[in-house]
Amino acid sequence: MSGRLTTHVLDVSLGTPAAGMRVQLWRLAEDGRELLKEAYTNEDGRLDEPLLAGEAMMAGSYELLFDVGDYYRGSAHIAFLEWVPVRFHLAEPESHYHVPLLVAPGGYSTYRGS
Repeated sequence: MSGRLTTHVLDVSLGTPAAGMRVQLWRLAEDGRELLKEAYTNEDGRLDEPLLAGEAMMAGSYELLFDVGDYYRGSAHIAFLEWVPVRFHLAEPESHYHVPLLVAPGGYSTYRGS
């Protein structure tokens, strides 16, 4: 199986998937960064396809940006957070990297999932 990068977002304040959240993937380099993909979470809080897969999976540093502010402005919550950045390094491009975000109006957490 070839490597892939996936994510999902859970709104822990509601106990539900965070549907409709904009997610951006950036490749980081010494001379700047490059936007690789922008997508929106589906009803399950996931993207419809991996952010990276196969030959697009390259070792290096990346950043996921989650548009939490816009997501919460569409609800009854007052937005405290705007963009939540998660920076990480892909060392083994043939592996599955899953980067979930657990978010609430006032905070968040992340981890390397499976």
